[in-house]
Formats: sequence, structure tokens, C-alpha cells
Amino acid sequence: MTHREFFDQSAAQWDAWENEETRARLRDIITALNIAPEADVLDVGCGTGILFPLLPQATNDKGHLVGLDISGEMLVRAQSKGYRVMCVQGDAQDLPLVAQSFDWIICNAVLPHFPDKLRALRELARALREGGTLVICHANSRQTINEIHRSVGGVIANDTIPDVNEMRALLEQAHLAPLEMQDAPDRYVVVARKMTKDE
Repeated sequence: MTHREFFDQSAAQWDAWENEETRARLRDIITALNIAPEADVLDVGCGTGILFPLLPQATNDKGHLVGLDISGEMLVRAQSKGYRVMCVQGDAQDLPLVAQSFDWIICNAVLPHFPDKLRALRELARALREGGTLVICHANSRQTINEIHRSVGGVIANDTIPDVNEMRALLEQAHLAPLEMQDAPDRYVVVARKMTKDE
């Protein structure tokens, strides 16, 4: 089974697996980013659209918002919710998007599922404008996320969040400067800035 097939098959139950505690943690994470009004934001691995209610609020309902996911079934459910977010099916390792299109890229609960994380991060950096911000986040700790994936097994059994040293090295190789790396019981948040050509 491929990742796309796994998430296509999981799409119908996906929202039932989310709870208010998860949504509250994500709300806190997104609010703390202080995204500027009218920002162009890409939600990578948007799934069924858990961030879709939060992103219009974060941009004062003025930003250009795009949700990208590898799973067509996930996107069908995301689009059915009626939020003002354009949905695009695609792989983060080979983005079907123009370079330097976004001020912010948010990867919620998706980084572990990229088979080639460096390739994906380089693609995300390509899609960011200079000085733009990449956010990698989860509503649980690194250890908890890694344990969940191992327990589910199958195609996602080895989908893990790298340790702090590997994560930092991957970001820097992708020309992204780490600004914040937080691993707490109720969240995992990495914030990085796309370096300028002179850096």
C-alpha cells in the first residue's frame, strides 16, 4: 500500500479521530504565529481541512489560502466544508506550484509521512518567498507522534519526526534557518525562515 492509498482509505474516518483538545492546541499554535493579514498561506498535507477554519481568521479573511494534499479523498472532504481555501492535489516532494508564491507554509501532522524529507523541505523552500516562514507542527510531542505511527503500522510504521539535530540539519540543507524548535507534551512546533540569497 502507498501513502496515497492509506490516506484515501482513511479519509472517511479522519474527522472522527480528531477531538476538541487537538483542535484547541492547533488553534493556539496558529494564533501564536501572528500571521499578517493578507498573507499568502499554503497548508501542506491539509487532509480533511482541520486548519481551514483557523487560517481565514489568522489572515483576517483577506489572505490567499491554498490547501495541498496527496490524497484526493481527503481533499473531497476538505472542499465539502465550504471554507475559502483553494485545494490542490499534489506531492510535497514535487510541488505543482510556482516558486516564491507563499509568505507562510504550514505542515501540520504531515512531515513524518514524506519519504524524502530533505527533498520535500527543499521544495517547500522553493515555494516560499525570501524571508517567508515554514511551520512544522503537531498537537502532540515528537515521541507520542512516533509511537502512534509505529502502533498503526503498515505503510506509516516508520514515519517519524527526526530528532532535533537531524531536523536542524535538514532545515539548513534546505536553506531554511531554524527560529524555534519546541517539543512539549502537548505540541511539537518548528518555525524556520527562508534564507535570503546573501545568507
